[in-house]
Amino acid sequence: MPPVLVSRFTATSCIGRGLDQTFAALLDRQSGLKQCAFQGIDINTWVGEVDAVDDEEMEPGLQDFNCRNNRLAQLALRQDGFAEAVDAAASRWGRKRIGVFLGTSTAGILQTEWAFRRRDPVSGCLPADFVYAATHSPYSLSDFIRRKLRLEGPAMSVSSACSSSAKALASAKRMLDAGLIDAAVVGGVDSLCATTLYGFHSLGLLADGPCRPFSDDRKGISLGEAAAYLLLERMPDSPDGDAVLLLGVGESSDAYHMSSPHPEGLGARIAMEQALSSAGLSPASIDYINLHGTATLNNDSSEAKAVVGVFGATTPCSSTKGATGHTLGAAGALEAVICAIAIQHDLMPAGPEAGQRDTTTGIQYLMSNQRQRVSHILSNSFGFGGSNCSLVFGRST
Repeated sequence: MPPVLVSRFTATSCIGRGLDQTFAALLDRQSGLKQCAFQGIDINTWVGEVDAVDDEEMEPGLQDFNCRNNRLAQLALRQDGFAEAVDAAASRWGRKRIGVFLGTSTAGILQTEWAFRRRDPVSGCLPADFVYAATHSPYSLSDFIRRKLRLEGPAMSVSSACSSSAKALASAKRMLDAGLIDAAVVGGVDSLCATTLYGFHSLGLLADGPCRPFSDDRKGISLGEAAAYLLLERMPDSPDGDAVLLLGVGESSDAYHMSSPHPEGLGARIAMEQALSSAGLSPASIDYINLHGTATLNNDSSEAKAVVGVFGATTPCSSTKGATGHTLGAAGALEAVICAIAIQHDLMPAGPEAGQRDTTTGIQYLMSNQRQRVSHILSNSFGFGGSNCSLVFGRST
């Protein structure tokens, strides 16, 4: 399959707003996780909360979209000249030829939680100012960004749990390959809410400290929130020498269990093999793997088996969720941006220090940052129900 150009990208998470802060945090192995103090949540866990999200104000005509998820989406849209880059792309291609493909799992659930607290005590009706379609609905995010950027091409939201925004990238690439669009705004946004925090707590999956992917004492995930965007465009005749490319995508659905991965990582392995095949690369061509790496016992173990099955035990890999937390539907896009940063800066990020690694996994897990040429990266995103997606990124030269 032909590569597509990643002409601009940006990310906002608990480790920073925009590329400079994100790169600095990765370079210094900083974590943005803190003891949970989010809106009265009574759980002993750590989260990756983005500051000042509620200070965002919606412009006239977009007030119906006012919820934490869309405010976070708007905050991130202002970073790194991303909105301006989309305007420039619209001048090249036309607004009807630019699609919007965004992933989310929580969308505006927090807004619905607040609405239920204010429902009529007699009738049980939700308050009149609650607008489901513009907040809670997963399509709210794509509709909001489409209107905000004044785009007129096809738009869709992908909600497949933790693989959502990785699958949004796959969907956009297919439309570009089919010639239906010339460019796409792709990404993911997810925000903290009681539903996910208490939901993961009820499953016994939340750690009581910062998550420690692939450590021998890992206890579970730390939830985070983030917004990340990538602008995909058709390949120019002469791309810049340091341009980042989306080379391949792979997807699978093993449907082994409602919430647990296949113990041997079979679905994950299929997704990785498909991504390599569509990129026209062998496993030996991959310099670094950004693991899904949630820090639960089962997920890390099954992913490691899949990685060893495809790559053997020599390809450097790590999970960056120890820095950002698990941002659920935004994780695929956030880690795609981290991969783009890694390629441009020749950085293999090890993530924050986390004690002893689990040597029984058999993978080449990075114990410290590595600074060397990075030409090809594979990034994994795996969701509940066995919804798996792997992406391959590379440089133009």
